[in-house]
Amino acid sequence: MKPAVTGTLIGGPPIQARRRPLIVKKFGGTSVASIERIRRIARLALEAQRAGNDVVVVVSAMGGETDRLLKLAHQILPVPDSREMDVIAATGEQVTVALTALAIQAEGGEASSFLGHQLPVITDSAFTRARIQCVEQGPIREVLARGQIAVVAGFQGVDPSNNITTLGRGGSDTTAVAIAASLGADICEIYTDVEGVFTADPRVCPSGLKLKSIPYEEMLELASLGAKVLQVRSVEIAMKYNVPIHVRSSFTEEEGTRIISRDKMLESRRLMGLACERGQVRVELIGAECRPGLVAELTDFMAELNVSVDMLCHSRGALKSSRADISFTLPEAELCRARPALEQFMGRLGASGMQVSSDLAKVSLVGIGLRSDPGIAARLCRSLTQQGIHVSGLSVNELRISCLVEGDAADQAVCILHETFGLAGETRVETLASLSPA
Repeated sequence: MKPAVTGTLIGGPPIQARRRPLIVKKFGGTSVASIERIRRIARLALEAQRAGNDVVVVVSAMGGETDRLLKLAHQILPVPDSREMDVIAATGEQVTVALTALAIQAEGGEASSFLGHQLPVITDSAFTRARIQCVEQGPIREVLARGQIAVVAGFQGVDPSNNITTLGRGGSDTTAVAIAASLGADICEIYTDVEGVFTADPRVCPSGLKLKSIPYEEMLELASLGAKVLQVRSVEIAMKYNVPIHVRSSFTEEEGTRIISRDKMLESRRLMGLACERGQVRVELIGAECRPGLVAELTDFMAELNVSVDMLCHSRGALKSSRADISFTLPEAELCRARPALEQFMGRLGASGMQVSSDLAKVSLVGIGLRSDPGIAARLCRSLTQQGIHVSGLSVNELRISCLVEGDAADQAVCILHETFGLAGETRVETLASLSPA
């Protein structure tokens, strides 16, 4: 059990001292896809409570429900208003949270359910992709003090103007970790349909190896580069507030993958795994005016649209040319949203045209010290080229190497690189002494 902590987390009120260990359990859509599965998670929650823990359960909408709701909106308007989309999407969790509380009661326990606005979970006003600003602890603490299980709707919150907001795909992960951070929980367990974090998606690469543990930093890279196990923002919060995460399956009792700080790991791998982000496009703005601050203008503009870009490249046709081309990658769905504004912005840059290459995939190798070893990038490109896969872009930092390939070659590229770098077996066991400060 952690010692009692005082302070401010996620912008919420100070944490108060408590006596019992606290566990936050999050269950995704597949885990609550039927009444029988909801009954199962009710039993898991009660089992943890009867073992002497305070328990908070965070649930997603039932599997497929959010997609169904959003399709209804698109039947009304091809591009629906984002505020109304959030109102629609948030209803999926409203059903699940009540069913879960009822299931706990049916199993002989006591539970109270909360929607995002009832706690509240305060967010900014970026509809469909809001970020949590603070989580109010009072309502949950009152329920726990009465010996009940708190059941919280994931994925949703409320902005300062009392508008319903949602946190983006996988947002229930972020809700769970934010609540765990706010309450000073001993652990946040993320239950899903996979057994943990793998070196590569086992559905694509059968030799993918389940990791026993992974540092926050590498998990953050994998999540941001297409691994679907956790939402990126949830890992950011966990790393900032040192929340231990255990990713595990809802359907087995097997140990999953623990996401922890690096100094707590006994077993270390230099290369952690591969991630693949499909549905990428490369945008090239042709003939922009070559002036100081050109790239900054573009990135500032894209930030105003709440769009992140990657693999940004600025090139001048000749040494003293007054014109330059700028290219970058982003998800295709983001381009659809940003394209009208981007086409208008081209005039401010003096660009003569825009070319878009679609159906691309970004395949990324994640590990430690990748920039300092140029042989890794060379080996990555060579292994793909030898198998006839064209690499059309490369980006390197200390924790990852990303390459751009054709979308239909993505799965093959993942398998080739997994074998090339021996990810199914490369493990280095370190002693406690080697992890201790000098």
